[in-house]
Amino acid sequence: MGNPGRALPCGARDMSRMDEREQMRQAAEAARGGETGPFTEAMRVYVRRVDRFNRRIGRIVMYLIFLMIGILAWSSISKTFFLPSLWTLEMAQFTMVAYFVLGGAYSIQLGANVRMDLLYGGWSDQTRAWVDAFTIFFLIFFLGVMLYGGFLSTSYSLEYGERSRTAWRPYMWPVKVVMLIGIVLMLLQSVSEFFKDIMRIRGKAF
Repeated sequence: MGNPGRALPCGARDMSRMDEREQMRQAAEAARGGETGPFTEAMRVYVRRVDRFNRRIGRIVMYLIFLMIGILAWSSISKTFFLPSLWTLEMAQFTMVAYFVLGGAYSIQLGANVRMDLLYGGWSDQTRAWVDAFTIFFLIFFLGVMLYGGFLSTSYSLEYGERSRTAWRPYMWPVKVVMLIGIVLMLLQSVSEFFKDIMRIRGKAF
């Protein structure tokens, strides 16, 4: 008995494959929440790209904690056995700032930020999405104010060569630039979270 697939003409087999692909595409679309418009698809692209970028940054920045531990360990060793280093304390502080600020976007993405949960835990996913979509604007406003103030402070440091008032006297603009980058990343991630809430409300997957 011959292979029934070979009995079909070449054009019929191609049409059959196209029908199968179309059925798979429709099934995937249905699983993602039905038909989507260009705005929904644009939100998905934004969410995927921003989340992927901030995930990579966060996974790299998380190792700065070991750098900070090493700096503080050298500070203790140098004070005990050698001359105390002038740079260790402030360098540890700058490393901690980079660890905290650059990892902030990844923390938002994971939902790992500290929150007071009095009613939130008992709400449905739909209600949470509505509340999150509203309250995210407070975070965006706060980050916008920080970005404005950080830009002014960084511009001042670059223009006048601001230094720290310590014995080491490092320039302040590098750490302020790092803070600005971290704030921008958190703003981008906040918009991503807003888009996710919108898609949850509409029953769309992202």
